[in-house]
Amino acid sequence: MHTRKIFDCQAGCPVESTLQVIAGKWKSVILYHLLTSGVCRFSELQKRMPDCSRRMLALQLQELEHDQLISKRVYPVIPPKTEYRLTDFGLTLKPVVMEMEKWGRLYNARQVAD
Repeated sequence: MHTRKIFDCQAGCPVESTLQVIAGKWKSVILYHLLTSGVCRFSELQKRMPDCSRRMLALQLQELEHDQLISKRVYPVIPPKTEYRLTDFGLTLKPVVMEMEKWGRLYNARQVAD
């Protein structure tokens, strides 16, 4: 297994370590969809994130899988069927992602009010 190199402004900063793992352009959104839906096929994720290209979605999924936050299951059927789900380790991010959702709703409401 390849170990991710974490670049901290301050050695051992746990917040920065977390951001290094989940801060890809689409990673938090993918994690959110998997948290709220349980299991998603590639095509479902693509429909939920229409501004994310197929290539970028595949790359972000690959990185999340590499970091052991999600697992991928490929079914031997034609056309190919691939499902993604959070691992037990990925599920530990639930409070973080749900707080991000809560904060995002608050922020969006403030933007509308201004």
